[in-house]
Amino acid sequence: MSITAAMPTAKERPRRTRTKRVSALRPIRLSQLLPSHIDLRDPLKPVLVCGNCGTWVPVTGMQSKVQKLVPHHSGKAHVAAAIRCRNSNRVVAWDMTIPEWHKALTDAVKEAASRTPTTVLPKAFSPATDQTLQARAQRTPAGRLTDWNAVLPRVAATDAHRQTVPAGDAPAQSPAVPLDKLQINH
Repeated sequence: MSITAAMPTAKERPRRTRTKRVSALRPIRLSQLLPSHIDLRDPLKPVLVCGNCGTWVPVTGMQSKVQKLVPHHSGKAHVAAAIRCRNSNRVVAWDMTIPEWHKALTDAVKEAASRTPTTVLPKAFSPATDQTLQARAQRTPAGRLTDWNAVLPRVAATDAHRQTVPAGDAPAQSPAVPLDKLQINH
């Protein structure tokens, strides 16, 4: 489709949110957030994790008097209903400098690294377990076949015992019990 002069075109939108609205909630203090929930690597484009919905939200108005969170929705895009998050347009209080944030982030990374588990060593075997594992390793297919052949007479005797009907009258109000094996055709 070609564009003609008669076709309307979209108007250029402002790149920043320029609303003067401010949330009535108390300001978000950077010192109260986790250092990993703040991104100040680019000081003119800081990003915070919204405490209400948990999404990363940019801070607008960095070169003006009031810095606040950009209006955003609390649901996932194209999944949940587009409901405005209550932390939208909430003022951000800068009670932490970039070097302080960087030091706090470095300390948090070191603390998290110290909590990682060490290498798990295998539990020592008891003598009985060790003996069983060694015997299992030494078995051959021929040995397994010999063991199975030794068990077969007891298996046949158990099957025959299961098929015997107990002495006495048959139940009067129940269906007859089949005594032969079911034939299943595959």
